[in-house]
Amino acid sequence: MVQSLGLTLYNLRPRKDAPKPGIWPERPAGRLIWMHAPSPEASRALQALCLRVTSEVGTSVLVTCPEGVALRGACLCVPPPDDTTQEVRAFLDHWQPEVVVFSDGELRPALLHAANQRGVPVLMVDGRSPYVLRTREGWYPGLTRAALQSFRAIFCIDEPSARAFRKAGALLSRVEVTGRMEEESAALPCLEAERAALAKLLATRPVWLAAGLPEAEESVVIAAHRAVQSQSHRLLLIIAPEESARAAPLAARLAEDEGWVVAQRAADQEPEADVEVYVADGTAELGLWYRLAPITFLGGSLAGQGCTRNPMEPAALGSAILYGARPGGFGQTFGRLGAARAARAVSDATDLSEALSDLLSPERAARLAQAAWTVASDGAEVTERVLALVRSGLEGNL
Repeated sequence: MVQSLGLTLYNLRPRKDAPKPGIWPERPAGRLIWMHAPSPEASRALQALCLRVTSEVGTSVLVTCPEGVALRGACLCVPPPDDTTQEVRAFLDHWQPEVVVFSDGELRPALLHAANQRGVPVLMVDGRSPYVLRTREGWYPGLTRAALQSFRAIFCIDEPSARAFRKAGALLSRVEVTGRMEEESAALPCLEAERAALAKLLATRPVWLAAGLPEAEESVVIAAHRAVQSQSHRLLLIIAPEESARAAPLAARLAEDEGWVVAQRAADQEPEADVEVYVADGTAELGLWYRLAPITFLGGSLAGQGCTRNPMEPAALGSAILYGARPGGFGQTFGRLGAARAARAVSDATDLSEALSDLLSPERAARLAQAAWTVASDGAEVTERVLALVRSGLEGNL
């Protein structure tokens, strides 16, 4: 591919910060697929694909993400190379990927040009809207168009996203609306015997959960619980504090200063019929609490620093979701849930109590939970198609 004027200017532009050469671990032997995500949120679907590739295709997988992500299975994770000619060449020489998978829409023009020159097929998945690497923004004639035409296939999440890629210069025949890839299941485990015993103890009591609750939101949640309990006196609140060290002082404050009937998980106490607030030992057993609570408020999203838990966790286990205006690192996920009417946003304690009161209707909670489960479990067909393209790339047919 002939280097465009835009790419020449892009490569000549001085960086505000001097690029640092990458220092990478030893490359595993054999064939290797490289997957890149511009953010931890964008990496979640790639992690599911990574596990499929390592187990079914049998190649090594390298994942790059600027912020780093925790990976399961035989996948490596390193920071991406700086998008300069020298750094990109060194990166490709070291890792020698046979197929490259980008996500979201981030474009790294120097890297895409180098991969294209080497004949390495590059795919775009979960495409939302194309944009040049944020740290290298500027006006370069024809740069975005040339970068987009490096992709062998561009899978977009919806039609507006596909239009954005086409308008920016992607080859029309390579852009397709597929929807999102599936994400690795967020369903947390639990001991079934423990769940069954607690479910029998709780019987028909209405239950709601505050998951990953920071100290800043404790008063808001308690105020909402008090308001709704006046109408549903058997209502039980389970609090899973963001930090396990907060469990004991929180339980003591609620019991001694506010007069609640409190039981604490760490003290081997049970949520007996008279218990109004049950304080869990941090977030270690959220798989258990999501299964027991038909309604979950996601902590950190209202008055904290941002949602502390992945909303797909309760979604995958059938718990209806309440959340505030601070999504933290889960903005895209909440956007998907909101678009599917699969979660309910609240703005303050009063709003939280009203939403909770409404969802105490089993039918309303079930509708919300079913919609959330659908969002959490979709995308398997798209992942299969991406997997087939990866195989084709390894065979030289892409």
